[in-house]
Amino acid sequence: MSKMFVKTGDKVQVLSGKSKGVQGEVIAVSPKENKVIVKGAQVVTKHIKPHRMGEQGGIVEVESAMYASKVQLVCPKCGEATRTNHKKGGIRVCKKCGHEF
Repeated sequence: MSKMFVKTGDKVQVLSGKSKGVQGEVIAVSPKENKVIVKGAQVVTKHIKPHRMGEQGGIVEVESAMYASKVQLVCPKCGEATRTNHKKGGIRVCKKCGHEF
């Protein structure tokens, strides 16, 4: 299991794939698989079967997991995708403007 550089609730930008350039919030993080789910990115269609009486089935669009290496943190101050430095205590710092988040 590896340590993740993104946390749930962080704003990230997708670097590659069919959702390249999309900015969204991290919904879920899976350190075991090294994957993240980003709101509004990597949207796939899923066929849902009705399970109960009266429940409706159909085709639903949901976000799919993607590798964490395909996303980069967006600095809340300068608004750009950036790498991060780390200070003592686990504080992340923007490499471009020096803002702590």
